[in-house]
Amino acid sequence: MKEEEIVEILKKENEEFRRIYQEHRELDSRLSELNRKTHITTEEETEILRLKKEKLYKKDKIAELIRLYKKQHALN
Repeated sequence: MKEEEIVEILKKENEEFRRIYQEHRELDSRLSELNRKTHITTEEETEILRLKKEKLYKKDKIAELIRLYKKQHALN
């Protein structure tokens, strides 16, 4: 089973996964919005760093939930 298929299953069946996945997408959207700006304030630079860290944390959590799903279903 492909990872994309697992993601779709988890989005449907796992509330925690669905929430984290959505939060990750929202962080990505906000980062894209800030990165499109031609001038970034010091506060925005700080926000970008915070958002990147939070996004990475969410990505790691998503990967962990995918690994757990694979383990529970004996998939590699």
